Amino acid sequence: MDIIVRDNYDELSEYTAKLIAGFVKSKPDCVLGLATGSTPIGTYKELVRMHKEEGLDFSQVKTFNLDEYYGTGIDLEKPYELDQSYARFMHEELLKHINIKAENIHIPDGLTKTPNEFCKWYEEEIKKAGGIDLQLLGIGADGHWAFNEPGSSLASRTRIQALTRQTLDDNYESFYKKAGIAREEMPHFAITMGIGTILEAKNIIMIANGLKKADVVAKCIEGPVTSQITASAIQLHSGGVTVVLDKDAASKLNSLEHYIHVEKMKQKYGL
Repeated sequence: MDIIVRDNYDELSEYTAKLIAGFVKSKPDCVLGLATGSTPIGTYKELVRMHKEEGLDFSQVKTFNLDEYYGTGIDLEKPYELDQSYARFMHEELLKHINIKAENIHIPDGLTKTPNEFCKWYEEEIKKAGGIDLQLLGIGADGHWAFNEPGSSLASRTRIQALTRQTLDDNYESFYKKAGIAREEMPHFAITMGIGTILEAKNIIMIANGLKKADVVAKCIEGPVTSQITASAIQLHSGGVTVVLDKDAASKLNSLEHYIHVEKMKQKYGL
């Protein structure tokens, strides 16, 4: 696992975008796993810039998103701030700005009438695509990946997941309250890739920024592997794992100086 620490959010976003861009260039038909939330927005903006200004080509890339609120779906007729679907988020923040083919985009269908069957289908589509080559992840305030809430099985697959009170509270304050949506009307379930599904990605990039993530980042990377912090499953991944943090998010790591030293030595020796 490579732990990369950058001074601030902008540098974190630029570094992460360069990693993804390098992967796309080396394998133009790669399969990317994508995340939503505030943390990857800077990364997506930089990827859009690289596409428009440097010709970064997404024409052969396939994407699979981690999750979607159950009961929501993209509605381009609504203002962005009133459409809280993750499909809309991806459309606005990345997909409409790059040359990816519509048939290569996969986002869980929050409006499906048969969610259990859909989840099985989503798993099969990932397999048909050859698996996810590079998965981008954030980390929730309570240490969750996607909507794999505390207590989720570390072997879990794509499924319907009930949201915890903390997730509901966080999402209400961050999104639904300012959109004028009543708390009781916000989604209480989501479709999410499972931890087992995520761990099958060949490579993982996890990003986090801000002091509010420092404690949970330290528990995730240096604490025990536990279903109460589902992102701690990153320690079980046997492929390429890169964690990119700003200084604030990295500030509680016990071995911070060692991680910084290792990155410098790898740069020195071209590793």
